[in-house]
Amino acid sequence: MPGQQGESAEQAIGAFTLAGSPRATAAGGATVPVADEEWDLPGGFARVYYGNGNPGLVRPVVMADGFNLGRSDLDALYLGLEADFPLIGSLRQRGRDVVLIGYEERSASILDNARTVTEAIQRTIASQLGSVRLTVGGFSMGGIITRYALARLEHQRMDHRTAVYFSYDSPHRGAVIPIGLQAFSHFIPVPNDFAKQMDSPAARQMLWRHYNSQDGTIGVAPEREKFLEALRDVGGWPRIPRLIAVANGRGDGQGLDVPPGQTALASTGDRVYPGTKLLTQAEGHEVVVAELKRLFPKAEKTIRTSGFPALDGAPGGTLGSYRILASALEKAGATVDLRHPDVCFVPTVSAVSIRDLDRPEDLYANVDELAPDGSDLDDFLCSSTTTGHTAITEELGTFLLDRLPE
Repeated sequence: MPGQQGESAEQAIGAFTLAGSPRATAAGGATVPVADEEWDLPGGFARVYYGNGNPGLVRPVVMADGFNLGRSDLDALYLGLEADFPLIGSLRQRGRDVVLIGYEERSASILDNARTVTEAIQRTIASQLGSVRLTVGGFSMGGIITRYALARLEHQRMDHRTAVYFSYDSPHRGAVIPIGLQAFSHFIPVPNDFAKQMDSPAARQMLWRHYNSQDGTIGVAPEREKFLEALRDVGGWPRIPRLIAVANGRGDGQGLDVPPGQTALASTGDRVYPGTKLLTQAEGHEVVVAELKRLFPKAEKTIRTSGFPALDGAPGGTLGSYRILASALEKAGATVDLRHPDVCFVPTVSAVSIRDLDRPEDLYANVDELAPDGSDLDDFLCSSTTTGHTAITEELGTFLLDRLPE
């Protein structure tokens, strides 16, 4: 590969992001129906789909988008919510009206996007026909945004008229993107979308541990500490609605077969980050999680962690984190050895808010055998099989549908 071409290939690697909401990967030729209403909101927008036979908003279900970079794509979100199990279609068949919320910037601060959700809730209340109480929730980070918005409304003594709050594989105790992968985004020698996403306000607030691109330190981002403080200031959770959640990970303590300390992905050829290797997270002190190497400009860097549990194989909703990077490398001309394409993104214990992620015995806890009152939630369901983060399955979708307010 000539030098100029190789340099361009290495620089172009970061033109991807990691999605945190349902997407239309399995929707085939499905189309999105025309919304009954479209709302402009501060910092975002919404589409309204009336339930079958309803003349307007009668039995509203308010649902918020999750984490990614850039403006929400409500077409993709709608199709993702219909792809494997028709969640929106089932809601509408049951006479529920769907308010689908998007943001101008999905990677903006959770506190900023909570203002968009708050406006959507208030507009729903103002537009509603009748007195059926609302269902409000979201997917992935959307569940955190709606959680904060409802808690803040209660803190302000404002009536949100919500009977049920739900979260769908939301990282209540934090989400996990491998540190080596975060570091790689900043090893790309030009500004890129992946690095921008990893360094965004939402990523810093959401991730259990964050790689600081300025000094290479690894820890709880200051933005996360401030967000958790803001959440505590409004009571942590809304107290009026019933709190329910689903997890895409299993509840029996079993995750993916991803052994710690093994190669997850390696660029094995002589071009495009040759010799770069990303390893699955292992326990211990000064554990190597990435050997980063590039040609243009030539550089090498070793990334280590200390005191981490074996996160990648933990029970939880999975994300094709290494698969996505491998695809980008191959498109650029690299030879890739991909051994563990999918890893845990939102641990089960985080999605059902029952344990923290710091200790292996908590991260790998058998949730099914824990006392349910150890969770911050009133009711929850863990998937019977390990599924992709925010995958809308019949099992989880039906659980939500059966718990909507009358």
